[in-house]
Amino acid sequence: MLKLPLKGVVPPLVTPLKGRDQIDLPALERVIEHVLAGGVHGLFLLGTTGEGPSLSHDAQRTLVKEATKIIKKRVPVLVGITDSAFSESVKLAHYAAEQGADAVVLAPPYYFPMHQGDLRQYCAAMAREVPLPMFLYNMPSHCKVTFDLETVKHLLQEPNIIGFKDSSAQMLFFNSVVQLAKERPEYSVLMGPEELMGECVLMGGHGGVCGGANLSPRMFVEMYDAAVAGDLRLVNVLQQRILRLSSLVYSVGISPSSYLTGLKAAMSMIGLCDARLSEPLTALPVDRRAALARHLTDLGMNVVNP
Repeated sequence: MLKLPLKGVVPPLVTPLKGRDQIDLPALERVIEHVLAGGVHGLFLLGTTGEGPSLSHDAQRTLVKEATKIIKKRVPVLVGITDSAFSESVKLAHYAAEQGADAVVLAPPYYFPMHQGDLRQYCAAMAREVPLPMFLYNMPSHCKVTFDLETVKHLLQEPNIIGFKDSSAQMLFFNSVVQLAKERPEYSVLMGPEELMGECVLMGGHGGVCGGANLSPRMFVEMYDAAVAGDLRLVNVLQQRILRLSSLVYSVGISPSSYLTGLKAAMSMIGLCDARLSEPLTALPVDRRAALARHLTDLGMNVVNP
C-alpha cells in the first residue's frame, strides 16, 4: 500500500472512547468511513489527536487491530509507537506489522530530556529494530526536545526512516528539511499544523497530517489538490475556510487542550463519536457546547447532538 514518498492528507485519526480505555468500535467505524469518504490519502493511528500516549497498551492494540480491519487496505496505515520505554515501542511496531499496518511513526520519548546525540542514536536504533518503515515526528511542544537540522541530516542515512512529520510550526525549519530531503527522492516531509498545509505543499512538502480532516476531510483534500496544481486563488479561498474552522472549533475549550477538546466535541455534535477524552484530559464543559454548536452551524455542518 505504501508508495514512496507518501503524499497527501493523512489525518491523525481520533480515537472514539466509551469509557476508560474502552474503544467505541461502532463509532470507530463511523469515523473511519467518514474520513475515507472525504478522499484522504492515508490514516495515522495513535498520534497526538488519537491520544495515543494516554491509552493503555491494551487499548492501543485494540485500536490498531480494529481500525486495520475496518480500513481493509484502502489507504496506507501509519501507527504511532512513541513510548517512554524503547522495548514497548518495538513491541507495538511488531504488533502493528502483524495487523497489516504499513509504517510506524516515532516521536522522541517523553519525560527525560535528550541531547541531539542521544536522539540520533535512539532513532537510528529504533529504525533498525522495527519491522516496518518509520517516520520521525517532530513535536517539541509535547516532547521537550526538537530535531535539529543536523540530526535530520544524520538520520537521512538510515534507509528504514522514510519521512518526517514536523509539528514545530517553524516554516524556515520545515523548508530546510524539505531541501535536505531532496537527497532521497522517496523521503516524505509532512506538515503537522493544518493551517500551514497549503503553504507547505506550495513550498515542496508532500502533504499534511491534519487533525481537522477528522471533521471536514474533503476540505483538506481540496486544499492539497489545489496546492499541488498551483491554483493560488483556490488555495487562498480554502485557507480562509481552514483558518475559520480552526478559530471557531479549537478556541471554545480550555487551553492548552482546547484543540482536542473542541475537535472531539464537534465530532460528537455531528454524530460521529462521543466527546470523551482519555485521562488526564476531560471533555468540553456542557456550558461551552452551545457556543460550539453555533459555530458548527455557521460552518455549514449539520448538528445532530447539540
